[in-house]
Amino acid sequence: MTTSDSYDVAVIGYGPTGATAANLLGQAGLKVVVIERDSDVYGRARAISTDEEVMRIWQSVGLADRLQQDMLPDRPLNFVDADGVPFIDLKIAPRGAGHPPQQFLYQPAVDHVLREGVQRFAGVDVLLEHECLRVLPKGDEVELMLADLRTDTFKRFRASYVIAADGGSSPTRGQLGVGYTGRTYAERWVVIDTKVLKEWDAHDRLRFHCNPARPTVDCPTPLGHHRWEYPARTGEDDDELLREEAIWKVLEDQGVTRENVKILRAVIYSHHVRVADRWRVGRVFLAGDAAHAMPPWIGQGMSAGVRDVANLCWKLAAVVQRRAPESLLDSYQSERKPHVIEVTRRACFAGRIITERNRAIAAVRNHVLRALTRLPGLDVRVQRLTWIPDARYREGFFAAPTHPAVGWQIPQPWVTDATGATVRLDDVLGGRWTLLHVGELPAGAHPWADLGVPSLQITEPILVDWLRRKKAAAVVLRPDGFIYAAAESGQPLPLPPDIRIATEATA
Repeated sequence: MTTSDSYDVAVIGYGPTGATAANLLGQAGLKVVVIERDSDVYGRARAISTDEEVMRIWQSVGLADRLQQDMLPDRPLNFVDADGVPFIDLKIAPRGAGHPPQQFLYQPAVDHVLREGVQRFAGVDVLLEHECLRVLPKGDEVELMLADLRTDTFKRFRASYVIAADGGSSPTRGQLGVGYTGRTYAERWVVIDTKVLKEWDAHDRLRFHCNPARPTVDCPTPLGHHRWEYPARTGEDDDELLREEAIWKVLEDQGVTRENVKILRAVIYSHHVRVADRWRVGRVFLAGDAAHAMPPWIGQGMSAGVRDVANLCWKLAAVVQRRAPESLLDSYQSERKPHVIEVTRRACFAGRIITERNRAIAAVRNHVLRALTRLPGLDVRVQRLTWIPDARYREGFFAAPTHPAVGWQIPQPWVTDATGATVRLDDVLGGRWTLLHVGELPAGAHPWADLGVPSLQITEPILVDWLRRKKAAAVVLRPDGFIYAAAESGQPLPLPPDIRIATEATA
């Protein structure tokens, strides 16, 4: 048994959630250890899309532009009937986060870029082929016992805090005795990943084939890949479903032949709707699939995990660096869980539209939705109600009394920085607490200035209009870009929270 130095944070799991956490914490200057059982990036593409808010998080650690090189942005989205005729035909509308609103991705490529990003930080140690066997709270630290799978030896580490991003079957969650409530859909789904050999009509768009006989998801992924997903019918055998002859029967029914694609892999899985009863147990936090699982219909499984650690890591940095009380960490679940539940509800709703098996109901669905989407502007309004919910927290670590702007994430337009360069807003803010105001500096600004919070006068039209719609002339942003406090014109800003605010970027 070997013992190593203590760490500020241990991250269990090195998928996109854990790798994003390692980048955020490393950038904040924390001492971090990442523990991963596998020897390399998982080879099978799981997540296949993300959104502008997640790209904004990756932008905060300097990786968005590199990741963008391997993604497919702004692809059309079709819901088609049994004859392949669209009854919904749209592109996801942007919400002002400064990146394409929807992107298709190839997860192994994303994982590689995120891991390369972690290598920039000398304070982050990555232990591949190590399995975390035990997480044991001990006073103001957590002891972790690891098995080194390469040498069949054991190691002990200590960390002030632990982020368990170790998947839906999370051993850490099990050790902590945390319930994982919800349900698993009885229906099994076949997932086919392919390499594109020759393009075909509509190869470049996401299509939900809403055919009662065999609902199918038909999705482009970058770097020359394409995916299909479809449910097993009652009585169909798993082994039979995975035979190439059976797979080609489904693909050829859609006009895709052996000339078009090469089958790389085929697996069967079930959809889950589950949420952990607690996301924090003392100094251990659950994130990503360890905290919640949702069906894939609006592509938010991976994205939700990235949002989790973006919310959590700046708070951990503030607490570890003794700039905030530990009670700040209690806001993690209260902020993130309602958003996750709403995302899951919308994903389930989209799934019901796609997988309706009653032919009469499906016919009504096709007719009604086809008519509605022809009305000018209605498709955008429907999208806002049924796709990814707004970047807003309704409760958590925010000033009181509340203001309509509090809890919203500020938009991110392109702005001109002090050097005259055109950059995204977040690159100017630098992950700091910041006071933004329209017109004169508001009353109540001096206590914030005394803490070292910089103030910026806003003249950019998109931001000015957005603040006016929220009835705010001044707002104070948290390091994650969400509005902590706000005031109308002529009204004073609330006092700062009882924390020490650093003037340097904290991720």
